[in-house]
Amino acid sequence: MAIDLTKIYQKYKGLWVALKEDKITVVAAGKTVKEVLNEANTKGFNDPILFKVPTRIIPQIGAI
Repeated sequence: MAIDLTKIYQKYKGLWVALKEDKITVVAAGKTVKEVLNEANTKGFNDPILFKVPTRIIPQIGAI
């Protein structure tokens, strides 16, 4: 199932975010992984999904 990250992209461009297990709910955001992990842990999320939101969307074709 595809996940639409458009709203996360628009709000958090260039930042690290910590997501809940549902992969769409942001529990913390910041400039560094350490900052985001500390904030997420403080809120009770000890194993969040970390994601660096790109600053711009670049189309890609093909596989790696």
